[in-house]
Amino acid sequence: MTDIRVWVDGRLVGADTPAVSAVDHGVTVGDGAFETAKIDQGVPFALTRHLRRFDRTIAGLGLPPADHDRIRQGIAAVLDGDPIGFGRLRFTVTGGCGPLGSDRHDSELTHIVTAVPHDRPGRHGAVVTVPWVRNERAPTAGLKTTSYADNVIALARAKEHGALEAIFGNTRGELCEATGSNVFVAVDGAVRTPPLDSGCLAGITRELLLEWCAADGVEVVEEALPLDVLARADEVFLTSSIKDVFPVSTVDGRPLAAPGPLTARMQQVWSAAAALGVDP
Repeated sequence: MTDIRVWVDGRLVGADTPAVSAVDHGVTVGDGAFETAKIDQGVPFALTRHLRRFDRTIAGLGLPPADHDRIRQGIAAVLDGDPIGFGRLRFTVTGGCGPLGSDRHDSELTHIVTAVPHDRPGRHGAVVTVPWVRNERAPTAGLKTTSYADNVIALARAKEHGALEAIFGNTRGELCEATGSNVFVAVDGAVRTPPLDSGCLAGITRELLLEWCAADGVEVVEEALPLDVLARADEVFLTSSIKDVFPVSTVDGRPLAAPGPLTARMQQVWSAAAALGVDP
């Protein structure tokens, strides 16, 4: 905990120091939004896009707009000084102090920014499917909210099975997403990924990879896919802010090439484009 840098509403605090009210709505009912960005050589990657998606989540929750200047002030506070070579930046805004139920008070929002060094991802990893589903019709579908209990439970299940990620289907039996990653599969010689109406998060890495592949003439198909596509896919990879393009080596114990040729091509597209700037 001591290596986590924490800023709350204008001041740096210790990671173990009480800094948020016990009746903050983010604590009592998970009423808040957050973003996680990669830190590389002391600089957050794709910050503008993260702020843009953050605004969509805040609007979807019906909260007042977050103060970007305040968030950037917090980011500077946790990143200034001793630079983090590789790590995780997280900024969170909650509904502020509220009642113990789901109603809101007309409170000022709580702004929190944290940063921590992080090990670079390995070369590949295992995933498992879980029996729980994403509700693609939920009011929070596609929003990055602080209500993360489903992900905590699913990721614990994955770790129990020696995997690093858990993959959800949705209520229609379609492939949706992992707990903190988007999912891509290679089937019949083409790379495919669930569309946003599957209920998956509009991942920043997913978004950039789709744009960069299109610009490079590499086809990626967004289409509804049955969850059991994972049992016959030739390759599977994940995308996330920390993992970038991450090859999957086993799905529910079934071994896969990691990376296979199409995944390796995606990694090449990503690496070439990402090297051009930190805020694409």
